[in-house]
Amino acid sequence: MFDNRKYECGAVSLFIVIFAALLISVVTVSFIRIMVRDQQQATAIDLSQSAYDSAQAGVEDAKRALLRYETLCASDPASTACATAKTKIDSLECNESLDGIVTVTDNEVKVQQTAGDKALDQAYTCVKIDLQTDSYIGTLDKDGTKTIPLTGVSDFDSIRLDWFSAKDLQSDVKTIDVPSFTSGTPLLTQSSWISATTPNRPPVMRTQLMQFGSNGFLLSDFDGITNSANTSNTNTLFLYPSSIISSTSTSFASNTRQSPSAPTLAHCDATLRSGGYSCSATITLPNPIGGGTRTAYLDLSTLYRRSSYQVTLLSGSGVVQFDAVQPKVDSTGRANDLFRRVESRIETSGGSVYPYAAVVVTGNLCKNFSVADTASSYSASSCMP
Repeated sequence: MFDNRKYECGAVSLFIVIFAALLISVVTVSFIRIMVRDQQQATAIDLSQSAYDSAQAGVEDAKRALLRYETLCASDPASTACATAKTKIDSLECNESLDGIVTVTDNEVKVQQTAGDKALDQAYTCVKIDLQTDSYIGTLDKDGTKTIPLTGVSDFDSIRLDWFSAKDLQSDVKTIDVPSFTSGTPLLTQSSWISATTPNRPPVMRTQLMQFGSNGFLLSDFDGITNSANTSNTNTLFLYPSSIISSTSTSFASNTRQSPSAPTLAHCDATLRSGGYSCSATITLPNPIGGGTRTAYLDLSTLYRRSSYQVTLLSGSGVVQFDAVQPKVDSTGRANDLFRRVESRIETSGGSVYPYAAVVVTGNLCKNFSVADTASSYSASSCMP
């Protein structure tokens, strides 16, 4: 019989080589795909950050435009230059407010400076400045303070203060630890207010009104004494978080020399409301002594912990926009074909600085005054802790 097994020699090896080659090809292609994907992801992240940086460059140029506007209008509010700058800002056209600040080419502003930057092709395409905002927003550190000019586009008679948002929560548990004391408003120690069992308790908010009318004022008007019904130039409220009341509608006391004898209960929810805050209080403003157009400031402070906040001007139940107090900047940046858009709030001072205190200390403060004929009479060790 003819034996043909010798012709089958090597068939197994051939199949092993083929399958091994296929396996290696699959593994190689998989690694290549992973490398390409990671490279694309890294490139996208790099471009995204570059586009964000471009948008922030637009915000910085918007600050320059706002500074120019403030400078022009501070020196001569009735000047043509002031009116022109305001018209350009109010137009809400892309980059129109930056006219004279930067050079716009092909409807965008290039931001690259070096060869490496040019490879990313960075630019911002649209910057808009809105002087009028529906609210004033910010964040206060523990025991921090902020003075806010209450300047609206029209008359207002009250304010709404919202505070404590998701950014202030200290644990993964989203439930807010709102106090529910049925009697009194105890001012607890720091460790009792914020503890392991109450990590998300909102802070007490200190609110102080300072105002005067356009008919003039006397220094004695700021002593908190009422000259007639519902008129006062300065008063203070301590808003105490509470869950035992359904809403907060109060007023700055107009018949006390200083602040009320006890904190005012302020409604807070155990979960964040639709506006993004737990606590809210609507405060009616007294009329300024002497009458006339109101010039007012709100001084905010937090007790026990940091907190985000939002201040809204109201006339009745309608919202009155702030006017050039915290302008909003909308900036769109680009890097190659990837775009990022940011919205920023810009603080404007109008050349004014609002000091909180001349000296701030956390320990003892010794004041020792002496009058002498020579400098050698001064003794640095005369003040003992």
